[in-house]
Amino acid sequence: MATRILQSLGNGLNQAKNGVRSKQQMALTLRSLSASSNRNREDSWFKSLFVRKVDPRKDAHSHLLAKKEDNNLYKIQFHNVKPECLDDYNKLCEAVLPNIHSDPQYPCELVGTWNTWYGEQDQAVHLWRYRGGYPALTEVMNKLRKNKEFMEYREERGKMLLSRRNQLLLEFSFWNEPVPRSGPNIYELRSYQLRPGTMIEWGNYWARAIELRQQNNEAVGGFFSQIGSLYMVHHLWAYKDLQSREETRNAAWQHEGWDEAVYYTVPLIQHMESRIMIPMKTSPLK
Repeated sequence: MATRILQSLGNGLNQAKNGVRSKQQMALTLRSLSASSNRNREDSWFKSLFVRKVDPRKDAHSHLLAKKEDNNLYKIQFHNVKPECLDDYNKLCEAVLPNIHSDPQYPCELVGTWNTWYGEQDQAVHLWRYRGGYPALTEVMNKLRKNKEFMEYREERGKMLLSRRNQLLLEFSFWNEPVPRSGPNIYELRSYQLRPGTMIEWGNYWARAIELRQQNNEAVGGFFSQIGSLYMVHHLWAYKDLQSREETRNAAWQHEGWDEAVYYTVPLIQHMESRIMIPMKTSPLK
């Protein structure tokens, strides 16, 4: 009798121990699942900082951002000149480029031509507009190949250059079209290399921000690249002098909404550069 009682008590203790172990194992399993779920949530939140959501589009950003009422194409040229040749280069350009600009058989206009003052040194920058888009560009190039004066200019120019590059651009619909202006002015070309896929977002913020930068008529033109370095944006500004530039830029921060535009557009930029430029004598933008 006593033996059976002891056996019964032993079995009860074993079952109790097994029950405790089962509850402990279950608690460990639940804690493990909870920790795993928390880590997944944390990983998902952390990844969301770096992975951009794709916003599907029905059209190319060039169609969404460019002006519809005209068909202008722009070409910007950067010529790095041998330092000892800069004066001769300028004289050569001043003798030839205005002739192309004023000749009605060429559907193009010289918007502006400059030397870089601060930024990349011994550099010339030329901005052309082709009214009629790519067909106008092709027409001009074909005609210039038969232009003896231009071909001689190209040959002579080649002796003076260290390097050259260009880009084909469209203008943002919400910027002014560049028009000739009297001087004297200095010009700032601010160039932004954007992260791929962010051009629409950039345009949305700047469509509002540009309204805050019209107070002193400083906005000249805004462009984005189509051929050459892609996802490149160029903003062209005009100021009376460097002090006027400083005051105008500082005044922008007093306008409600400017700080927000800067806050949201800076993360879209991979690289940015500023050039202060002086117009050549024959530049339509003085």
